[in-house]
Amino acid sequence: MKLQAFLPLVTHPDPNSEAVAENAVAVAEWLGATLHARAFNADIPVPSSALSGFLMNVPELIRDAEATSKRHGDRLLEKVAAVAARQGVTLKSGVEAGPIALLGDQAVAHARYHDLALAGWEAGNPTSRMTAEALIFGAGRPTLVLPELAARQGFASIAIAWDGTRTAARAVADALPFLQRASRIHVLTVVGEKPLAEEVGARLARGLGERGFAAEALTIEAEDCPVAVTLQEHAVAAGADMLVMGGYGHSRLRDFVLGGATQGTLDDLRLPVLMSH
Repeated sequence: MKLQAFLPLVTHPDPNSEAVAENAVAVAEWLGATLHARAFNADIPVPSSALSGFLMNVPELIRDAEATSKRHGDRLLEKVAAVAARQGVTLKSGVEAGPIALLGDQAVAHARYHDLALAGWEAGNPTSRMTAEALIFGAGRPTLVLPELAARQGFASIAIAWDGTRTAARAVADALPFLQRASRIHVLTVVGEKPLAEEVGARLARGLGERGFAAEALTIEAEDCPVAVTLQEHAVAAGADMLVMGGYGHSRLRDFVLGGATQGTLDDLRLPVLMSH
C-alpha cells in the first residue's frame, strides 16, 4: 500500500514559507508516499455597502489581496513541484479558494481522505498555526507539524512522549509508518508531573521490542520548566529527528482549548512533531 500524504498550503494573510516544500517532499520521500499539495487561496467577499467603493476603494483592495494570495499559492505549488521532481516523489496538486475564516475547515475536509497531514509551521505566522491546529483536532488523521528548520534527511531516530493514555496510544499507532523505518526509538516519560502507572515507559519499550523495534525507555524527572519544553529538550538531546505525542484538547464553538503539553509544544516548536488526537 502506498501512503497518501496531504499538504495544505496557506496563502493569506501570512503564506507558508518555501521551506515547507523541502520539508514535505522529504517526508513523502522517506515514507515512499504520494504527496497531495493543495493551495488554499483567499476569496474575500465585497461589502454590500455602496459607500465602500466610493470612500475607501474597498473592492480594489480586495482584488489586490486575492491576487496576492493567488501569487503566493502559485509560487508555493511551483516550489513543491520542482523539489518533488528533483527527489522523484509522486506529486498531485490543486488549488482551492474560499472565505478566510473557513480555510482551516477546507483543509480538514481534504485531509480526511489521506493517511497523513503535513503542516508547515513558521514562527510568528498565525495562519500556519490555525491550519495546523484545525488539522490536529479535526482531520481524524495524524498531523506532522514541520518547522522551517525541520531535519530533511529522514527520521531514523524517533522519540515518543508516553504517559499511558488513550491519546498517547493513538499517536503511537498512527506513527507506525515512521517507526517501521526508524533505527532507534526513545520512549520519554515525564514523572512527577502527574500520577502515572508504574513503569509505563518501560512497558511500552518492551512491547515495541517484542515487535522488532529497537526501543529504549527514558524516565525524565519533571522540572520547573513546562513539560513541553522538557520533552522537546530531551528528544533533541537523544538525537531524535521527530517527536510523537498525543494532541490534547477539545473544540467548543470553534475555539480550541489546548492541553498544556500541546499548547507548549506549538508555542515553541523545536523539531518535527507528529500529533494525533
